[in-house]
Amino acid sequence: MRKVIVIFIAAILSACTSQKDSSIVGKKVYEPNWESLQQYEVPKWFQDAKLGIFIHWGAYSVPAYGSEWYPRLMYMDSVEWSPNGEARKEGPTYINKFHVENFGELNSFGYKDFIPMFKGEHFNAKEWIDIFEKSGAKYIVPVAEHHDGFAMYKSNHTRWNSVDMGPKKDILGELTTEARNRDLKIGASSHYAFNWNYFTYKEGFDTMDPQYSDLYSKPHEHYAPADKEFLSMWWKRTTDIIDNYQPDILWFDFYIDREEFSPYHPKIAAYYYNKGVEWNKDVVLQTKNFKMVTFPEGTHVLDIERGKMSDIRKEPWQTDTSIGKNSWGYVKNWKSKDANTLIDDLVDIVSKNGCLLLNVGPKADGTIPEDQQAILFEMGNWLKVNGKAIYGSRPWKIFGEGPTQVATGHHTEGKNQELTSEDFRFTTNEGRLYAIAMDWAEDGKMIIPAVSTKSNYISAAVQNVKLLGSNSNLDWRQTEKGLELQLPSEKPCEHAFVFEIEFNNNQSLAWLDK
Repeated sequence: MRKVIVIFIAAILSACTSQKDSSIVGKKVYEPNWESLQQYEVPKWFQDAKLGIFIHWGAYSVPAYGSEWYPRLMYMDSVEWSPNGEARKEGPTYINKFHVENFGELNSFGYKDFIPMFKGEHFNAKEWIDIFEKSGAKYIVPVAEHHDGFAMYKSNHTRWNSVDMGPKKDILGELTTEARNRDLKIGASSHYAFNWNYFTYKEGFDTMDPQYSDLYSKPHEHYAPADKEFLSMWWKRTTDIIDNYQPDILWFDFYIDREEFSPYHPKIAAYYYNKGVEWNKDVVLQTKNFKMVTFPEGTHVLDIERGKMSDIRKEPWQTDTSIGKNSWGYVKNWKSKDANTLIDDLVDIVSKNGCLLLNVGPKADGTIPEDQQAILFEMGNWLKVNGKAIYGSRPWKIFGEGPTQVATGHHTEGKNQELTSEDFRFTTNEGRLYAIAMDWAEDGKMIIPAVSTKSNYISAAVQNVKLLGSNSNLDWRQTEKGLELQLPSEKPCEHAFVFEIEFNNNQSLAWLDK
């Protein structure tokens, strides 16, 4: 009888196991090699989302001076270093002078001493998500840990975290819960790799004190390769974020492009993607990939910092930039870009198969400054009128046309000129072409050459044209010169203006079909 019972129980367990295994039959399993990782496909939800919010918030918002790199520059009292290890400029940094004058010498008041001052007393995840929803953003990427080594989540591997110190709150956890309550995607960014070479070690600095090496990393020769102990800690902290927060997006900053991190690249990608399979959701790994050989194309999403692409890219990509011209983290002299510039950026990026990850910098008390909120709300209002040309759209056969050239590549946004009423960007959505004029023509007339009767990009006549947000009947005609438009007397919105174009057959408009 006992044998029968055992066999019966075993049969039940076997059936349960088979049922569980059947739920993952046919799903991809990733091996930690690039051939296997080429299976990866960028999720449709990411390609449809177009706009995300980045959040740089940490103890560096307490001094609110210079930039979020305050923790690094405050220790540079004699030499400013460049990434190749050579001295760029002799003499103390202006941040070092500011720190000593306002907070004291670096042996008595180090970066660690800002953490008790970082209270975040007004942080409210619901209020933040309210703001981000109004901006029209569809995904959010809080900084989980910046170069300073302070974790903005409940870490199992460092005492320097926001639950045990500073705000005494799980910032990443609270934002993750609230975002998912609103059906928004939410990720996490890791900048921790650069912690290895972020701080300067010198006698008289608290960075030399062994009791703080778990924040500053242990003293070593400047720009020496990260040792095995640090690499192991990077892996543990990164997988801790993955396991406990199940991020929809995992974003990495530049320093993982270093050679000593390269063996971890296929491993972390496979680990994260397999977790996505386990969670039954599609995830996105993003990296700047400065060397363009770190993560092969097709295994991740390329992110360009403060810059753009020159043309349509077959693989989806992303720009990350800040509302702040001069900083990512909050500073007292924060200088915001205007909404017109950021909307033009969004349109240009989307026309080239990209998404925009736009950064905000909250104050140390946990509030998002009103000037930053105003920019986000202005963008949200524009998207309410023109969202059909953005959300869920795909590139056309050309990204755009017009006289104004756009600077491309990392850190090139400062070279860009304002786009004009002669500059157009194109997207497609549900069989319609959207031609986006980057400014309003003062004489009330516009011509879109790419939609002429002799255009190489279309094979049918225009059937109808609408100006999104306008109730006026639009006066238009398609000629050999282009689609000629007579604008209504009133603008339907501010900034860029979207014309919805329908054709008289079901011709393919997709860029991939060109």
